[in-house]
Amino acid sequence: MKKTLLIISALTFGATLAQAQNCSKIFISEYVEGSGSDKALELYNPTSSPINLAGYSIQRFSNGDATNAGGILDLTGTIAAHSTFVIVHGSGITYTPTAQDPTVSAGFIAMATLEADAYDHGYPNPTAMNGNDAIGLFNGAIMIDLMGKIGDAGMVSGQSWSDAFPYDGSAGAWWTKDQTLTRKSSVMQGISINPDPFIVTTEWDSLPKDTWTGLGTHTCDCPLGLNEYVSTISFAVYPNPNSTGTLIVSSSEEIASIEVINMVGQIVLSTEIAGAIKSTSISTLNLTKGMYTVRLRFANNSVAQSNLSIQ
Repeated sequence: MKKTLLIISALTFGATLAQAQNCSKIFISEYVEGSGSDKALELYNPTSSPINLAGYSIQRFSNGDATNAGGILDLTGTIAAHSTFVIVHGSGITYTPTAQDPTVSAGFIAMATLEADAYDHGYPNPTAMNGNDAIGLFNGAIMIDLMGKIGDAGMVSGQSWSDAFPYDGSAGAWWTKDQTLTRKSSVMQGISINPDPFIVTTEWDSLPKDTWTGLGTHTCDCPLGLNEYVSTISFAVYPNPNSTGTLIVSSSEEIASIEVINMVGQIVLSTEIAGAIKSTSISTLNLTKGMYTVRLRFANNSVAQSNLSIQ
């Protein structure tokens, strides 16, 4: 028994250490390539501390180019812990648009103004992307994330990366042109090495053109720091130990989501809660016997968690 416990502890420590190493830098969490100049990039800070963006930049490598001729945007401001930072195209907001840079639509401006921390400058600018441009996030001269492939010969004449080999738009469905891409919640760090090839489906999910509903929020599997969990919210997770196949969760605050995490840090069950409710139930029939953590996220952005035994 002691040996088993030691193995479990080592696995848990290894998973925690890997998460800590992965969740240490900001990365690109959303890419909006909509109508006209309705374009935006969202960054996410997975760490437990705010990050000053001085020295960071967004760089665009257009049409298969190996240089950042598509423009550079030097970032300013601060991105809060476990929060997003949204950069929107500035056409019609901060400068007079041109034929090459049409005006951002009123609906996009209204939404972006609510969430936005920055507006991109005039052409050529990073948010003038149109499907075949690689977008890099840099800290000084170091690339810490990349959407696309820098110097991709297929993008010289191609219009978009796609979801089938050879991933250059000649086969499969286009993903980076006229689409919104959101980073998968399982992604905990950026891409620091230019991929060959760039397979967009590995780390991104696709939404239809002009879908902005998630802009300004991001779900990530990176853990919160212990000091960020609340102890003031009253909640209950029962029956515990659980052998009935049904887990009931109730709290004094409205529940936004429930996650069940195994001993090595993997999210094995996740559900979003629709509506303003304080009590719900989830099925545990697919969980094997063992110890788990139940993590509750509330509508007021607070988080709480409890241990769970499945028997």
